[in-house]
Amino acid sequence: MGKRLTQIATRTGDDGTTGLGDGSRTDKDSLRITVLGDIDELNSVIGLLRTEALPAEIDNALSDIQHDLFDLGGELSIPGYTMLGPTQVARLDEWLEEYNAGLPRLAEFILPGGSRAAALAHLARTVCRRSERALVALARTEPVQDAARQYVNRLSDLLFVLSRVLNRHAGGQDVQWQQRKNADSSPEAGTDGTTG
Repeated sequence: MGKRLTQIATRTGDDGTTGLGDGSRTDKDSLRITVLGDIDELNSVIGLLRTEALPAEIDNALSDIQHDLFDLGGELSIPGYTMLGPTQVARLDEWLEEYNAGLPRLAEFILPGGSRAAALAHLARTVCRRSERALVALARTEPVQDAARQYVNRLSDLLFVLSRVLNRHAGGQDVQWQQRKNADSSPEAGTDGTTG
């Protein structure tokens, strides 16, 4: 990780490849680069979330998470390298327990939304889940550290919990999903909802 960019437009990627941290090159659409892109997008969405008026302790936690995600990107850019460990995963677990403790029990599924900050936390959560899927796929063919998978899995849970916390911070609450029973939803359904 000692190499720093001094020139942005290197033109070395014009052939559809990109350099990894160990000096090797790989296709820009390789699974490793896909994961790196997803993690970068996740970090960017969290950066956007942090432009909102957040409680200081949540903003500080998200700042730590952004640094962790940058470390994860560094780890993924050098096959076999490790930057995240059990300590970072444990910190997410602590935050999960802390923030979830003050929330009412979920009685129904909730929709992404409510306050802008909560909606952005949901957006970050969905990007995090996509990152996790790509990371799991990469792990089928190349070594991936356990802590990397655990971190991304816990982070998506934390972002869900934070969305609920942020809705309450804004004076609102969860946007609950309401099951809609539509008699016309099935071709066999009668007007009273019966079939046949």
